[in-house]
Amino acid sequence: MPSVLVPLAHGFEDLEAVTIVDLLRRAGIAVVTAGLEPGLVLGSRGTRIQPDATLDDALAQDYDLVALPGGLPGADHLRDDARIQALLKKMAAAGKHTAAICAAPMALAAAGLLDGRRATAYPGVLDGLDLPTTTKRGDAVVVDGKVVTSRGPGTAMDFALTLVELLAGRDKRDQVEAGLVR
Repeated sequence: MPSVLVPLAHGFEDLEAVTIVDLLRRAGIAVVTAGLEPGLVLGSRGTRIQPDATLDDALAQDYDLVALPGGLPGADHLRDDARIQALLKKMAAAGKHTAAICAAPMALAAAGLLDGRRATAYPGVLDGLDLPTTTKRGDAVVVDGKVVTSRGPGTAMDFALTLVELLAGRDKRDQVEAGLVR
């Protein structure tokens, strides 16, 4: 069974984090939520989530994909956390998937994972970054190799369904999507 790590930092985008976790679990994918700090993590809209583990504990196992929810200042915390940066680089070096939505692609950029790739993010997020070899797109979801990026809360379902397809196949994506009645 594929496994996914979803790191949670204070100020995460509630809709994105919950949608990622929910849809991946509907697909039978093992998901571990991990707080950058111990205890409850507060989303940007006031949702409180008790992560499955602390990031330090979660990093003791391997994952097939790491998915970063956006939101501010959550994405800033992910970008600035040395453990997250090391994990993103480790995942890329191992040929594993990394994914980020909304403002969180800035964390991928900080790790150098957007160099030479196509990517999307919340409008304006990538504009202020020094990314001369990144092709900035306006698509809802962009998959370039093992890197997946998405725009924001309104694209969270498409993003999560894309992750399901990458990890469990098109049939599983279709099955999960059919159950959503969208």
